Amino acid sequence: MIEVRDPATLEVVGSVPAQGAAEVDAAVAASRAAFQDWRWVSANERADLLHEAAGRTAAAADDLVGLLGREQGKPRSEQEEEIEWTATPLRYYAELARNGRGRVLPSGEPRSQLNLVLKQPLGVVAAIAPWNYPLLLASWKVAPALAAGNTVILKPSELTPLATIEWVRRCFDHLPEGVLQVVTGYGAQAGDALVRHPGVRMVAMTGSVATGQAIASVAAPMMKRLHLELGGKDAFVVAPDADPAAAVEALAYAGMLNAGQVCTSAERAYVPAALHDEIVDRLAATVGGLRLGHGLAEGTDLGPLINAPGRDKVERHVADAVARGARVVTGGRRPEGLPGWFYEPTVLVGVDHDMAIMTEETFGPTIPVMPYRDIGEAIDWVNASPYGLGATLRSTDPATIKRFYEEVEVGTVWINDPLTDNYAGPFGGTKMTGGARELGEEGLDAFLDTKHVHWDLSDRPKDWWYPY
Repeated sequence: MIEVRDPATLEVVGSVPAQGAAEVDAAVAASRAAFQDWRWVSANERADLLHEAAGRTAAAADDLVGLLGREQGKPRSEQEEEIEWTATPLRYYAELARNGRGRVLPSGEPRSQLNLVLKQPLGVVAAIAPWNYPLLLASWKVAPALAAGNTVILKPSELTPLATIEWVRRCFDHLPEGVLQVVTGYGAQAGDALVRHPGVRMVAMTGSVATGQAIASVAAPMMKRLHLELGGKDAFVVAPDADPAAAVEALAYAGMLNAGQVCTSAERAYVPAALHDEIVDRLAATVGGLRLGHGLAEGTDLGPLINAPGRDKVERHVADAVARGARVVTGGRRPEGLPGWFYEPTVLVGVDHDMAIMTEETFGPTIPVMPYRDIGEAIDWVNASPYGLGATLRSTDPATIKRFYEEVEVGTVWINDPLTDNYAGPFGGTKMTGGARELGEEGLDAFLDTKHVHWDLSDRPKDWWYPY
C-alpha cells in the first residue's frame, strides 16, 4: 500500500494499492473488451453520459474539495475552482463530439467515386495525471478521450490519488463496465506498465520533462501515440507603458497560485529598468503579506508544497541564486510554527541567466525579477529558455503587444490576464514542453485516428491497369 499524506500536517490521510504489471494487464484486458461496444455508442448517447458525469462532479464538490484539501494542499477557493473547471471539459467535449468529424473530399471522378476522411477512436488510452491539479488535468484527458469513443485507464499521481478514486467512483459509475478505470501505484511500476503494454494505443501525460523523455524512449520503438504536456519556465514581462500597481497584482497571482506549483506559473519576471525598484518594492509588500496555512483553513492564501523533494528543490534554487550574487527581498526560508512542507513566498533581485532559478523549472513560490533595457531584449530572454509553454505581457500598447505575441516562442500568450484558460482554445507548448495540445478542437483530434477512404462505386477495370 502507498500512504497518502497531508502536505500541511504530514499526517496520513489514506492509502491506495501499489499496483503494477498484473493489475495493469487486467485493466487493459477489460478496457479492450469494453472498447468493442463503446466505440459504436452514438455521439449523442456518449454526450448524455458525459453531461451526467459533469453534473455528478458538481454535486460531489464538497466531498472532493475535502479530499483535495487533505492530499494536495491548495486553499479551499482554489480547490473549489478546480472542481468547477473539472466539470467544464466534460460538458464541452460532450457537445463538441456531437458534431461530425472528418470530411468529404473532391474526387477525380465525382460521378463514380467518393473520398472520405474519417475520424475514429484509437482504442485504449492511458491517461497519466499529475498531482498539482489532479482532477482538472485528468478531465482534460478523460473528457476528450471518452467523447471520441476511446476507453481510458487513468493513473493518478501516487501523491494525490484519493480524490481521483472518489471522482471516478461517484461520477462515472453510470458508464459501461471497463470504459473508465483507475490504476494506482508508483510511476516506475504502474505507469511504466501502462506505457509498455502493447494493448495501450496512446499515452497522454502531464508531468516533468524527465518523465516525458522516459515515456518517449519506451513508446517510440512501439510507435505508440504520445500526447505529452511537460515542464515550463514561463516568463512574465512588464512593458514600459504598463501600470506598475496592476502589473504587480497580476504577477503576484501568476507566480504564487497553488504556491507556484502550476506548469504555467510566472517563474521569471522581466521589468523595465526604470520601473524595477518600484515593482520590486510593491511585489515584496504584496507577496510578503500572503497568509500561509492549511488549505482547508479559513483565510489561507498559500498552502504547502507537495512534499519534501519539492521544497528541497526550491531551497536549492534560492541558495544557488544567493551564492551567485542574488538578493532575497522577502521570504527565502521555511516559516516557523508550521509542520508541513511550507516555504515563504519569495522575491529575488540581482538574478541572471547563469542561475538555476532563471533557467530550470522551480515549481515553488518564488519570483526572480530581472531588469531589461528594451522590449526586444526581454523577448530574446523569453525565447532563450528550452521550454515554450506560455508567457505573459502587461501592456496596453498595440505595437508592443503585436510584436510580443508574434515573436515569443510559446504555445500560449496572455496579455494582461495571466493563467486564464479558454476551453475552446488549445493549450500546450513547444520545444522541451512537448508540443501536445489539450482543450479546443485540437484536444479532441488528439484522441482520434485519421483514415482516408477512396471508394470507386463501380467495379469496372481501369484503363491504366496492367497490361499496358
